[in-house]
Amino acid sequence: MASSGFRPLDDKSLIEYIKATPALSSKLANQLDGLQIKEVGDGNLNFVYIVISSSGSFVIKQALPYIRCIGESWPMTKERAYFEATALREQRRWCSDHVPEVYHFDREMALIGMRYLEPPHIILRKGLIAGIEYPLLAEHMSEFMARTLFFTSLLYHDTTEHKRAVAEFCGNVELCRLTEQVVFSDPYKVSQYNRWTSPYLDRDAEAVREDNILKLEVAELKSMFCERSQALVHGDLHTGSVMVTPDSTQVIDPEFGFYGPMGFDIGAFLGNLILAYFAQDGHADQVNDRKTYKEWILKAIEQTWNLFHKKFTALWDEHRNGSGEAYLPEIYNNSELQLLTQKKYMQGLLHDTLGFGAAKMIRRIVGVAHVEDFESIVDASKRANCERQALVFAKMLLKERRKFQAITEVVLAVQQEQS
Repeated sequence: MASSGFRPLDDKSLIEYIKATPALSSKLANQLDGLQIKEVGDGNLNFVYIVISSSGSFVIKQALPYIRCIGESWPMTKERAYFEATALREQRRWCSDHVPEVYHFDREMALIGMRYLEPPHIILRKGLIAGIEYPLLAEHMSEFMARTLFFTSLLYHDTTEHKRAVAEFCGNVELCRLTEQVVFSDPYKVSQYNRWTSPYLDRDAEAVREDNILKLEVAELKSMFCERSQALVHGDLHTGSVMVTPDSTQVIDPEFGFYGPMGFDIGAFLGNLILAYFAQDGHADQVNDRKTYKEWILKAIEQTWNLFHKKFTALWDEHRNGSGEAYLPEIYNNSELQLLTQKKYMQGLLHDTLGFGAAKMIRRIVGVAHVEDFESIVDASKRANCERQALVFAKMLLKERRKFQAITEVVLAVQQEQS
């Protein structure tokens, strides 16, 4: 079955595929009678099936040769499944607590079988919309980002290893080009795929397309995205790519994975938390004004960066005399220079994070793919008001990111935007 060429699976053919694939059937103890199969792919690109039997479970994810939410008019390589499986395995290697295990990968079928994150796991974005606090979110996400970014960078690897890994992931060019288009290009020009809450945001969308300074800044970010192979980044680390319970955090869906700027991942995650913050007023009601929850989101943003900073620099200190070739110990050979180096590196990373985070916010308001945080606000006028506040903040952040010296200043600026 696995070598007979690509074909999209449905419930029936998936059962036959599982029967013919020992790596999957063994996870169900070969008990294949009465299988429960449910298609749950609510994303833009793929089919996702949950498979449950009396003796086991897993998830099957299959990439289609086009963008699912648009159709065959927008072709898309199914090779992205290879890069997703490879990224999942590499990220799990460095952070096994927060990345699900891959059981099976079939390159020809563009199919991944992996651990099913059973209830009460839900998509983080849905939890944020529901107003659920996750006390370990900052701890876990900072751990994931610190470990996966540090251990795939030149702070840990020598340049030969690093270039080999970069070369491998250069093959994920189509998904990188998709990001280049929808994040760094389309929102700043007239594009058939752009949309926004019209007519309320018509003028706001036009203002983005007419903002020369904004365009200069986003060009710099696009250049960095395309040219800087800093570490293996997830490439799409928004709140829809994280599954959570109060004590578990699992990062999924790294099909956009490639070697790029670290700030793209950190910015995507923090930018989506900021979007969630601005969406809260649209979800407030007489029972819950969401004010306490908004404070929790801001605290999560601050803690995520501060914990990331602490853990990343601790890893750097621990492996300072290892094989990493970014800063050779024979050159960076005194504590004063080492501290200066770290300070400069982390300050630059904060500014990259804020820039990419802002760009990700803008594309979610006036680009092709929006976020449920806003889309689930039924009243269009109320939704547009929330989106406008987020857009105004994002534009400021993109243009003025270098003036922020600490995450506390960013959090204060978010609060001031709503005051």
